[in-house]
Amino acid sequence: METTREEGSLYTRFEGSLAILEFGHPASNSLNSVLLDRICRELEALSSNARVSALLIQSEGDRAFCAGASFDELLEVSTPEQSKKFFSGFARLINSMRTCQKPIVGKVQGKAVGGGVGLIAACDYVMASDKASLRLSELGIGIAPLVIAPAVARKAGVSGLAEMALAPSEWKSAYWAKERGLFSKVFESRASLDKESEFFAHELSTHSPEALKLLKQALWEGTEHWGHLLTDRAAMTGKLALSETAQKTIADFKKKT
Repeated sequence: METTREEGSLYTRFEGSLAILEFGHPASNSLNSVLLDRICRELEALSSNARVSALLIQSEGDRAFCAGASFDELLEVSTPEQSKKFFSGFARLINSMRTCQKPIVGKVQGKAVGGGVGLIAACDYVMASDKASLRLSELGIGIAPLVIAPAVARKAGVSGLAEMALAPSEWKSAYWAKERGLFSKVFESRASLDKESEFFAHELSTHSPEALKLLKQALWEGTEHWGHLLTDRAAMTGKLALSETAQKTIADFKKKT
């Protein structure tokens, strides 16, 4: 069931040592400040929960996985401080996933744009539908994917990041994403995706919690500076979002939706 709550929804259920997080928003599972904050706080709580060994993160519905930043909220910000605060939500999300002591499995059933791609890249293992195409549309609206760039480049390489970011109108297929390392496995049906992702996540959660914690740390070695880096990138993106070009483009896009 898809949420109708304007601020979005977040639910967590526990199955043994696995925690399953499901987020949703009526605007194609886009992320506003309230929802970003709730996801981050939940990740931080689960990181220290001794009952949990692994996480599975997914979104509601059968269509879009995540449309990225909330355009409604982008149109409301009017100062550099407000804009930086909004994009800092994405910086905090990636850093919360990075520093989480538990491995995070992503289940991606549909398309992802912008910040949604960043969320995918911050997962440790991702299983996706063949309908899960990706796009970094930021340049097309007058900004740049600066906050999520380190996470995307870490998985897809600088060339993969450039291929997406410099072609903001192009969708990259799920199989392209798999070749680049953003997806671990791709399935031809939703039923297979649901079955295999939950089976994998459950199996993962049965392994030694200490071994999983140390492996997670090893996988993210060399990213310790991201706490400052992504916050700085949020400030840069915030300034771009306040430009006349960006505001007009976002407003025109909203009129069409």
